[in-house]
Amino acid sequence: MTLLVLFPFLNANSKKQHIQRWSKRLLKIFGIQLQVNNADALIDSSYLLAANHVSWMDIHAINTFKPIRFVAKSEVEQWPIFGWMAKQLGTVFINRESSRHARQVVTNMAVLLTTQSICIFPEGTSTIGKSVQTFKPNLFEAAAQAEVPVCTLALAYFDRITGQHSEVPAFIGDMGLIGSMASILKNRRLRVELTFFPPLNIELTQPIDRKTLAQHSEARIAQYLAKNCN
Repeated sequence: MTLLVLFPFLNANSKKQHIQRWSKRLLKIFGIQLQVNNADALIDSSYLLAANHVSWMDIHAINTFKPIRFVAKSEVEQWPIFGWMAKQLGTVFINRESSRHARQVVTNMAVLLTTQSICIFPEGTSTIGKSVQTFKPNLFEAAAQAEVPVCTLALAYFDRITGQHSEVPAFIGDMGLIGSMASILKNRRLRVELTFFPPLNIELTQPIDRKTLAQHSEARIAQYLAKNCN
């Protein structure tokens, strides 16, 4: 009801407060504890945030810490309840099968990045979270066009009791949303860690392209996962 009736009349900060409150409540319902590492790696101005992708819960974990706009595959828009909510919250949907649509999304993202931050999952799919797949560089072009930094986020889930990496939240294969939710609810002892890394252009001054940006973020996440999730 808030999304339907109230949201169209709220300013950006009020919307973010609602999103953060909902996300915190959702993590509590599912028994997920949030831990944020190296938060000061994020900058004050707008940026592109590149993260690995494990679960539909990733978005809510990130929004619990700091609400941000997301790019999601077009299929998410058709999900019951969550798809509609994602649309109301300003999610940018991309048809990965259409190069023309992808170029249009990049152009739109470049405009948005001049005033607000956006999070992408450049693997183009979700994994069990022990390693990272090759980052597709296409969406990094938006950061290059807008001339904004790219921050990196390594995202991982752990069992709070054993401290070991957990595959329970992984949303992979033919798994459905309801089945995934049931699996997480049965566990209720997860910890999700968000570990941030600073932008590449803070460390290097020469011009860089989208492929360089993608490779840098992928390498940072790969190092983190190899050290902490295996």
